[in-house]
Order: sequence, then structure tokens, then C-alpha cells
Amino acid sequence: MPPIPSATPATGPDPLGPDAADPAVLPTHEPAAADLARAAARTAGDLLAPPAPVRLGDVIPAPERVAPDPTADFVLPEDAAIRVSRGPAARDVAEQLAELLRPATGYPLLVAEVADDGTDGQLALTLSGLAASAPASTSAGDSAPADRLGDEGYRLHVTSAEVRIVAATPAGLFHGVQTLRQLLPTAVESPAPVADRWVVPGGLIVDRPRFPYRGAMLDVARHFFGVADVLRVIDHLARYKLNHLHLHLTDDQGWRIAVDSWPRLAPMGGATEVAGGLGGWYTAADYRRIVRYAARRHVTVVPEIDLPGHTNAALLAYPELAPDKVAPPPYTGTEVGFSYLNPADERTYDFVSDVLGEVAALTPGPWLHIGGDEAFKVKGEAYTGFVERAQRIVAATGKTVVGWHQLAPAAHLDGRVLQWWGTNGDDPVVAEAVRRGARLILSPGNHSYLDMKYAPDTPIGHDWAGLIDVRRSYDWDPGTHVADVPAEAVLGVEAPLWTESVTSLAEIEFMLLPRLPALAELAWSPRATHDWAGFRDRLAGHGPRWDRAGIAFHRSPEVPWPAEPAQPAVPRQPTAETTDRTSGQVHPDPAGAPAPPPAANGV
Repeated sequence: MPPIPSATPATGPDPLGPDAADPAVLPTHEPAAADLARAAARTAGDLLAPPAPVRLGDVIPAPERVAPDPTADFVLPEDAAIRVSRGPAARDVAEQLAELLRPATGYPLLVAEVADDGTDGQLALTLSGLAASAPASTSAGDSAPADRLGDEGYRLHVTSAEVRIVAATPAGLFHGVQTLRQLLPTAVESPAPVADRWVVPGGLIVDRPRFPYRGAMLDVARHFFGVADVLRVIDHLARYKLNHLHLHLTDDQGWRIAVDSWPRLAPMGGATEVAGGLGGWYTAADYRRIVRYAARRHVTVVPEIDLPGHTNAALLAYPELAPDKVAPPPYTGTEVGFSYLNPADERTYDFVSDVLGEVAALTPGPWLHIGGDEAFKVKGEAYTGFVERAQRIVAATGKTVVGWHQLAPAAHLDGRVLQWWGTNGDDPVVAEAVRRGARLILSPGNHSYLDMKYAPDTPIGHDWAGLIDVRRSYDWDPGTHVADVPAEAVLGVEAPLWTESVTSLAEIEFMLLPRLPALAELAWSPRATHDWAGFRDRLAGHGPRWDRAGIAFHRSPEVPWPAEPAQPAVPRQPTAETTDRTSGQVHPDPAGAPAPPPAANGV
């Protein structure tokens, strides 16, 4: 199996360095979980079929509108250049496209900014041969007004002369680039130059998201994951147009973010994890780096400080916050509901205000998640009173409060968002909270929880919400899932990955793929495009791409995964060269040493 990244050691330095630029390529090591590779291979069986050429509609999430033109295929020339509307944000999207294409193609791919070219104030990105030196003319695919695309929509028009992406915002351009990535041959995922014909199928795609909030959650509290691992997860989200990463930063087993005003939280509360590992935590610089990397990929980080329960790690560091003022022992198990902050002590609210204030100051996004689930020993008015004060503290930071749906009985605060993780769509308490103005993020445990096993023999994961293979992730409708909650009250969809049994990046990727694309399609694509057979066939084409990236994904028997080509594209053999991990460009090695094997492309 190809090498894949492993988890960054919790106690060692981040291999990318605290001040490194956002990497296009992440470091690789030998697989951390060979049993995952065996499980993935075991389910492949007789399902392999010959690979098919990429078609314009072979995109995940499914676009709103696809109009193929088989006469207009574009072939990327060696002198290809990228022209983009002026402005640093749009140029950065163009640079990321170049970073994506350079490793596999070996082409230099110059990037140039151009003046407004008649697109009525929209942003445009054009990929074409260098000979086409003038700004591209407005094509038939560019005629609709920008406001029809919204903040994240895009229009991608492929002709024999160029590939052109038009959007109202840099986020829309970025999503268009993710679609272009999927339209290129599988070999584009190669980390080294490959001799291939880089064909993009001709036609027009017009696309925009169904829901504004599309995300995934990574639990870094039960097991800690270093910065490089989190960045790799962000890459997976961005590839499938997910735009929020929820970080579950605190729990009984570990406190994962430094807080200056309560300095023992991280070094004491962060020194444990499930099964007795060494744990770890993020400094403010680490967290800012994650936020910056995500923002470049148009992903918003949503930090969660779980309150008033799930606080054993905090109470270990500051026992004066416990009801009995006694420090509990470190907790490395997986039970829930036993720990809580004292809601009757004013010091509790000093703590909450200080912690949420510092985390909010580090977070440019609009959301601050306060947890609120499974506080079994804080009941009735004690619980709702705590939540209402915590909500006001969040509002004072300028953020919008998000919490698990157990917050529903507390008084409504304008803008409040509840994250619903039930397994039964009949929830009158949540429906009443929606009537009072709450919005919902849907994370149904029996469809979207990525820590659920695929099958009884899946080597990691749980099954309390049932077994969840790809079709179960895909076959539900967020707009109608919770009774008496109208579609307009649904902010979006989030796929949580709890990590009681997940210990490495290899295991994270095994649990994410192939379910993450299914949930991404539910969050992005119009309901009218929902079709299991069509999705299954499109998903099958992503298997070889993950193989190229060295990912040991779950080869679900529900999906007809294609075989690798009998005669794969021949890798070019650069001699005495090294790879620049920030740009993907190949540079001569003055020492004359052979190039090390690079990692898979970032997004």
C-alpha cells in the first residue's frame, strides 16, 4: 500500500514548523494502521470494473446544472497559464489551482492578474494556452448576473480553447476549482510528474449550494491530533465543498487549547487522552495556523468548548470549579455524563467568560460552540440557567452561539443555532425551539456520525446508532428530516467524527471516506439531483483518486470501484531534483541527490 500520513506525535514538534507557510503538500510516513488497508482490500472483491473516462457530470457534490458538449473538450497545453481577476483573494485561488496542477503535470503554469474583462463585476479565472495573451471574452456561459450564483456559486465553462470559471466571490471561484480538479484525469492526484493527456470534458456547469452551512467535526479531545493532521482533514473538506470545520476542543479526556487566563488548563488538562496516551494541545499560534490554512480554502473553523458537562480535564486543572472543590483523577475512559462545572458558583462564570473570550478572539469566524450535551447531573433550572448565561457571554464576544440540541429548553437568544444529533426525527422540544427562532445544523447519529462502523467487522468505531455504510449516509433529506421543522430553518449539515477509537490520521481518513462525499452532496446539491445509483457510480470514480493520494479508504461493497488501468500513466523520472512543498514546483537539487517521494497534493 502506498505510504500515507500518520498522526503527528502529540509531544513532538509540528513537522511543518510553527511559522511555516500553508503547505500544498503534507509530509508522509508509513501507514499507522495496516489492518485498515486489509479491511479496505477485503471488501473490494469482484466489484472492480475497468475505469471510465471522466464525464462533465462526474462531480461530487452533483452540480445544479450540467450541459455537456462533447465537441468542446479542452486539452491542457504545456504552456498553459492562469489568468484571474485582480485582487489578492482571487489571485490566491488561481495560485492554489497552479499548486494543484504543477506536481502531476510538471508544467510551470504561470499566474497573471488581468483587468475587468466584461463580466459585469464578477470574478473570473481562465485556464488556457499562453498564446491566448488577451483577456478571454465573455462566453455564453458567463451571461447570468452574479447575484444568481450567491456567495458560493460558480459557473464553469469548458471550450476547446479554455476553461473559464466565473463567480461573485473568491469562495465561488474556489469551489469551481474543486470541480475542475474532479474533471481532470485521475493522474492529477499524482505527487510526481506523470506523462498524460490532461483533458477536461467540454460543456457548462452552473452550480451553487443548497445549504450555507456544510461541515464536519473532528474530536481532538478524546485523542489528540497534531496540526498537520488537522490540515489534512481540512483538505478533504475543501475538496468536497464543505465550508466548516468544527473542532471539539475539550472533553473529560483532554483540554486541547491554551488559555492564558487559566494557564493550567492545557498543560494539566491536555496531558491525557483515551487509553492513557500522552495527549497534547494547541498553542495560540497552532490554532491561528489552523484557522489561516482553513480560511485560504474557504473553510470556517468552529471551536467548541463543551459546557457545563464533559469537563473532567478542566476540573483536574482547577478543582475549585468542581462542586466538591476536589480535583478528580485524570480520565482516560469513554463514559460520559459524570463531570460538570458548579452552576451555583460565580467563579464558574468568570471561567466561562475568560475561556470563551480568549477563544473568540482567536477565531475570525462567526460561530462559538458551547456544547451543552450529556450534562446529566445539572438538571432543570440549574441547567437552563447556566445555558442562558453562557449564551449571553457568547453574544458579548460578538459571536453566534451554537450548541448541541440539548440546549433547546433554554430561553432563545437571537441567532441561536442548535446542532441536532438525534436518531429519531420526531423531536417536539427541538421543533418548539425552532418556532421560537432557533436554526438547526443536522447531524443525525444514524446517518451522519462518522465514528459508526461500516459493518460488524470494521476494526474501529461504534454501533450505538447502527451500522452506517455509504448508502445510509446518503439516503436522507435534511430539508424534511426533523418533524415540524421547515427546510428554511435548516442551516445545514455536519458530519461528526468522535475519536474514542480513532488514533491516527490513517484511521481518520478510513472513517471519512467514502461517507464524507455522500454527506457533502446532501449539503450542497439540489434535492432534485438526489439519486443513489447515480451517486454510487460517480463515487466509484473517486476510488482511484484516493489510491493515488495513498489513502486507505473503506472499499464499500455498495460501490462498484474501478480497477487501476492495466497500463497506468508512466511517471516521468526527474533526476537530481527536489520538490518545493509550498508551491509544488520542481527545483534542481544542488547536491545532486535523488528526489524524495513527495506526498499527495493538498487542495
